[in-house]
Amino acid sequence: GAEAPDTTALKSPVQTRSSWTALRSAHALGETLGIAFLGTLTAAVFAFPVAFLAARNVVPNPFARFAVRRGLDVMRSVDVLIWALIWINVVGLGPFAGALAIACSDFGALGKLFSEAIETCDKRAGEGVVASGGSRLHRIRFGLIPGVLPVLASQVLYFFESNTRSATIIGIVGAGGIGQYLTELIRVLELQQVAFLVLMILVTVAAIDWVSTRLRRAIIGPAAR
Repeated sequence: GAEAPDTTALKSPVQTRSSWTALRSAHALGETLGIAFLGTLTAAVFAFPVAFLAARNVVPNPFARFAVRRGLDVMRSVDVLIWALIWINVVGLGPFAGALAIACSDFGALGKLFSEAIETCDKRAGEGVVASGGSRLHRIRFGLIPGVLPVLASQVLYFFESNTRSATIIGIVGAGGIGQYLTELIRVLELQQVAFLVLMILVTVAAIDWVSTRLRRAIIGPAAR
């Protein structure tokens, strides 16, 4: 009998192009999420120890505390787009520059928020550690850190949610991710694909917001927003 025709060879150029576009869109979106996650995580890791140096109940010396706080102010006063342009000139175009830009911008903001959370932490746990013979380091390790970790984790989750949008924006200046792909499509007037990408971004941000809200509530209780 006659052999069955090879249907894989019958795919139209439109179908092939649509599949390639969807694959590239998914890759660009994953890259954006990776930029936001890596940038947020890096900022949180570096801001955590620095925040203790900026907290009044940890560092009593006002001059040392003033220097650390002003340094954090400088870092967070520079917009993430400016950081993206700086790092693009240092490491070149791509997602690595985007992750570094978000890390630098968030380092100052997270450091300030972390230090305020440390200052408002319940003092009774630390006083109990000292009363039982613990040192200042023990007071920080067993009195302050367990009390502030849930709040700090909630703040990091919120920043990751916000940085998903920031990673899209900085992609427009060449810092990788879906923003860079979106710029290319706008430049060639591929408006249908632009609309599809915008819809992908909206759905992704909404999903991250939903998951982040529930994680924050699980960490610090129903009062989380």
